[in-house]
Amino acid sequence: MPVYHKLGNIPSKRHTTFRSPEGKLYQEELIGTEGFAGNYSLAYHLYPPTTIKSMGQPYSVEPTIAISKNLSPLSFQGFDIPPIKDYIESRKVLMLNNDLQISLAAPTESFSYFYKNADADEMIFIHKGEGVLKTMFGKLDFGKGDYLIIPRGTVYQMEMETKDNRFLIVESFSPIELPKRYRNSYGQLLEHSPFYQRDLRLPEELETKDEKGDFQVMIKKQGLIYPFTYDHHPFDVVGWDGYQYPYAFSIYNFEPITGRIHMPPPIHQTFEGNNFVICSFVPRLYDYHPDAIPAPYHHSNIDSDEILYYVDGDFMSRNDINQGQITLHPGGIPHGPHPGAIERSIGKKETNEMAVMIDPFKPVMITEDALKIAVPDYYRSWLSK
Repeated sequence: MPVYHKLGNIPSKRHTTFRSPEGKLYQEELIGTEGFAGNYSLAYHLYPPTTIKSMGQPYSVEPTIAISKNLSPLSFQGFDIPPIKDYIESRKVLMLNNDLQISLAAPTESFSYFYKNADADEMIFIHKGEGVLKTMFGKLDFGKGDYLIIPRGTVYQMEMETKDNRFLIVESFSPIELPKRYRNSYGQLLEHSPFYQRDLRLPEELETKDEKGDFQVMIKKQGLIYPFTYDHHPFDVVGWDGYQYPYAFSIYNFEPITGRIHMPPPIHQTFEGNNFVICSFVPRLYDYHPDAIPAPYHHSNIDSDEILYYVDGDFMSRNDINQGQITLHPGGIPHGPHPGAIERSIGKKETNEMAVMIDPFKPVMITEDALKIAVPDYYRSWLSK
C-alpha cells in the first residue's frame, strides 16, 4: 500500500521504550510481508500478541477439484450459491491455481470470532450488502461496489448490517497491489491513472480494546482452519503507523479511459498480483470514431484465462447474462461477442455495464462447488439461433 498512514499514539522513534501513563511498557509488533523487504506497519499493543491460551483441532476448507485441466468455456450462476449464516462456511472456492483462489460468499450474519488469512491477501468485492470491517488498524465502512483489500495476517471481523450479502473474493498468495504502470517511483498514482490516492478509504476510528478473556481467532493456513484462543482482545492497539493495512476502493470511483476506437482490457486494470490482474468495467462513453465498433473484437487470450463477474447493467458483448453470473474463457481458444452483439453496439454512444474481470496468467482448476452452479452447454452460446 503506497501511502503512509498512522492512527493513535506512537513513540517518536521505532524500537524504543514506549509506556502507558501508568508506566506499563507497550508491546511493539512489526506486521509485514515478503520477509523484511515488503510493506510493513508497526503496532503497539497493550498485551503481547503471542499469548495463546489454547489451540483447537484444525479442520479442512480445502476445495475439491473437479476439473484440473480445462479448455472449455464455462459459466456459473453466482447467485445460486446459497446464503449461509457462518462467514467461513459461506466462502465457496470456484476456481484456483498456485497464484490465487476465486470464491463467492453469501454470509447472512456477522461473526463473533475473529478471522485471519495467514496465506493470502484478500480482495473482497461487495456486490450486495453493507457493514463495517473491523481490525486492529481501525474501522472501514463498506457497501455495494466496494473493493476491500485485506493484507495477509490481518485479524478482522465483518459486522454485517444486512442479511442479503454477496461477496466475490480473490485470495492472492502474493501481495495485491495497485498497477505498477500507474505509479511513479515513489508510489504516487500518475495523472493518467483511472483513480487517485484520495479515492482510497483508509482505516479510521482506532478503538483500543482492553479486554481479557477467551478470544477465538480462526486462522487459515494451507487449506486448514486453525482455531486459536488468545487471552485478550486482538484489537488492543494504542497506535500504529506504516504502509501495511486494509483499505477500501469503490468501483464507482473508477474513471474509465476511452478512445476513438476500441481500447484493450488493460485500460480497466485496478489491481495486480503475481501472475494475475483485476479490472473494473464501469459505465462509460463508447468509442467515438465515426466508424467505430464499440463491442470488443474476437480475441485469443492464449496466455491467460479470462474470468468475468457480472455486477450490474446490460453487458454489451454477452447475451442472457444475470447479476452475479461468472464466465470463464480459458486461454488457448478465441472468444468474443455473442451473436448480434457487434451489430447492436454500432452507433451506440455509451454503456451502463458494470463487471469485475480477473485474468490469471496460469490456467485455473475448477471445483465441485463451481460445477453445482454451472450453466449447461455454455460453450454452445456463440452458435446463431
